[in-house]
Amino acid sequence: MYLEVRHVSVWFDTAQVLDRVDVAVDERELVAVVGPNGAGKSTLLRTIAGLVDWERDALKGTRAGRIRIEGSIVFEGKEMGNLPAYERARRGLVICPERGRPFRELTVLENLKAAAYSIRDEALFRKDLEKVYHLFPVLKERRNQSAGTLSGGERTMLAIARSLMSEAKLLMVDEPSTGLSPLLKEDLFRRLQEIHGMGMAILLVEQDVSYAFEVAQRNYVLSKGHVVGRGHREELLADEFLRKVYLGL
Repeated sequence: MYLEVRHVSVWFDTAQVLDRVDVAVDERELVAVVGPNGAGKSTLLRTIAGLVDWERDALKGTRAGRIRIEGSIVFEGKEMGNLPAYERARRGLVICPERGRPFRELTVLENLKAAAYSIRDEALFRKDLEKVYHLFPVLKERRNQSAGTLSGGERTMLAIARSLMSEAKLLMVDEPSTGLSPLLKEDLFRRLQEIHGMGMAILLVEQDVSYAFEVAQRNYVLSKGHVVGRGHREELLADEFLRKVYLGL
């Protein structure tokens, strides 16, 4: 497998958020993690990206810093657990956070340039820039506009574009449809399918099960920090208990 999350558990103080979670993503695969609010989905992505480790180290010595992580994260055959977040990103494990979170005072183009800070080849930068402009034409139209003035959907597009500009190998997308209208959701998920069709491995966290199941090749269902179901769309929908209790379908 391209990415293997093995028996990962996370505690914030005495509250256990993840309990021996196993998730895998193969090369060029699109995998979705679904489940209700508070299931631990975003914590899973942040743990893979190394952001929970960063929070633990930044808050060390305080009660808020009592964060414990167990388990193993292997990417391209190499253990990531001892690497800081920036090094994981440099190796291609890139997270696209919920609600985008751009540098609001910078323009769209400046945000994209900031994401490509490690690219020294101007031709490669231009190639990547044209690729994201092709995927998200509105970003080209808004390239000189302050990111803080973008709509919610445009901020999400910018966040995904920034991840692509950073030479991601595996793109982790956290709740991209949050706050979007059905029309914008459909457009956004078409873009994700297009990115996947270009050969990108994607780990998608999404609360809207119907959209996630539409695009994903395999799925995990997370509830209260536990993986309670896994498989293809048809397998999960055939389980009436899982469908009603955990998927709300």
